[in-house]
Amino acid sequence: MFGGRPISGERLGRSFRLWALERHPAQEAPKGDWRVWLLMGGRGSGKTRAGAEWVHEVARRTAKLRIALVAETLGDAREVMIDGVSGICRIARRDRPEFEASRRRLVWPNGTIAQIFSSEDPESLRGPQFHLAWCDELGKWRHAQETWDMLQFGLRLGDRPRALVTTTPRAIPLLRTLAIDRRTALERIRTADNAKNLAAGFIEALNERYGGTRLGRQELDGELITDREDALWTRERLEAVRQRPAGPHSRAHAGPHAGPLSRIVVAVDPPATASAQSCCGIVVAGLDTAGRAVVLADRSVTGASPAGWAGAVVQAFRRFDADRIVAEVNQGGDMVTAMLRSIDADLPVTTVRATRGKFLRAEPVAALYEQGRVLHATAFAELEDQMCDFGPDGLSSGRSPDRLDALVWALTALVLERHGEPRVRGI
Repeated sequence: MFGGRPISGERLGRSFRLWALERHPAQEAPKGDWRVWLLMGGRGSGKTRAGAEWVHEVARRTAKLRIALVAETLGDAREVMIDGVSGICRIARRDRPEFEASRRRLVWPNGTIAQIFSSEDPESLRGPQFHLAWCDELGKWRHAQETWDMLQFGLRLGDRPRALVTTTPRAIPLLRTLAIDRRTALERIRTADNAKNLAAGFIEALNERYGGTRLGRQELDGELITDREDALWTRERLEAVRQRPAGPHSRAHAGPHAGPLSRIVVAVDPPATASAQSCCGIVVAGLDTAGRAVVLADRSVTGASPAGWAGAVVQAFRRFDADRIVAEVNQGGDMVTAMLRSIDADLPVTTVRATRGKFLRAEPVAALYEQGRVLHATAFAELEDQMCDFGPDGLSSGRSPDRLDALVWALTALVLERHGEPRVRGI
């Protein structure tokens, strides 16, 4: 149970020795005949420590096990699950495993092996077989269902194949399904349960800002928050329009069911002020030959200066070979266009100004989703979180939904107002 506060070697060793006494009840493996141990917790609640302790204890006690360690990316698997402050190699007091980076695996002295995998490549789980699995931050996996499915086919060794899932909850379909499965042992742990290992004042500061909000209940209390009843979008709807990418984003590959793209726009919703928390919404979308909009990327940036977010917009414009930039100017006026053209004077920029409230602007775009006229090229976790918590108050989790605003401008320009016609390219 470690947080963000620096830990002395003496305190670290003491914590390791007393883990069995100090751990929270939710961090102890459940009793009974379960197949999935689902540990949902707030930020800094000790989920990773629980996973590392469980995997190491089982691995060192049983020889020649085969274990899967699955994270959002391969980098996360190594930096969090293995080498992180609460990772396996940091908490191992004895029988410490060796990490073979070239083979992407941990090897214990008794011959037990744990391989690392990424949710970005579900197919890599096709073939290997395992006794156990530890899945970290499943709520933000890129291809959650596909990766989980491939893992289930590989959990076929031994008498009782099992998986531990440690995650901050997000109301994705897979987590909702696991939470109600009779073979799942569900445990929750709050950030406050680990307060003694976190920076002084951390809990108090976050409770003042997020206490009682949907975001606070999810990120601090580990609650699985379902769809907001008055929201314009639902998780089920977004899951239905999501497409598995067939390859790198391009005009010919927006997804297996999207045709070639005739127009692409980059929409930008600049922040009102520059701060570490301010987000500049940047969304890329295209129009296929069937008249459907395809959301290609969420390139939003947080805490960037005007020059920083303008650079991100231009980078997205060039990366996706876009035809036009659509920029809201309510907050920045001429400064928005000036910042963009200071990087590239020839940028085709269309400015838009909000004259109606956010909810009224979003309603026609939500109708496009209901009509099946919008596809998502992949999962956009943060954008989709805003969409499913956006209601008549114009807020999402108590905040201005910058990513959603950019999405609304992009789809309005492409489908509703027909901005962003292709440039003449001299071909």
